[in-house]
Amino acid sequence: MCCLFTTLLFLGPRAGILVWWLIQPVRWQAAFETFIWPFLGFLFLPWTTLMYVAVAGANGVIGFDWVWLGLAVLMDVGMYLGGGYGNRNRLPYGSQA
Repeated sequence: MCCLFTTLLFLGPRAGILVWWLIQPVRWQAAFETFIWPFLGFLFLPWTTLMYVAVAGANGVIGFDWVWLGLAVLMDVGMYLGGGYGNRNRLPYGSQA
């Protein structure tokens, strides 16, 4: 199981969502009531979606779980900002700054 987790980390969060959903669909049904939220999470906030499924238990998200969700949101924001910052010199106006 450890090797599977490491492989999914290198493939990215969307691959992790897909494999985890195939292995444990009941956990995903318990975390989300409809299909739309995990689908939107898959598209826009994959790290947050993975973390929400990991921390959302029978009682929902409580206590220190909010810290883990906050870190996942920061990872998603960093993923988007890091891609923009890394490619800033590809546009003609980016090299003048």
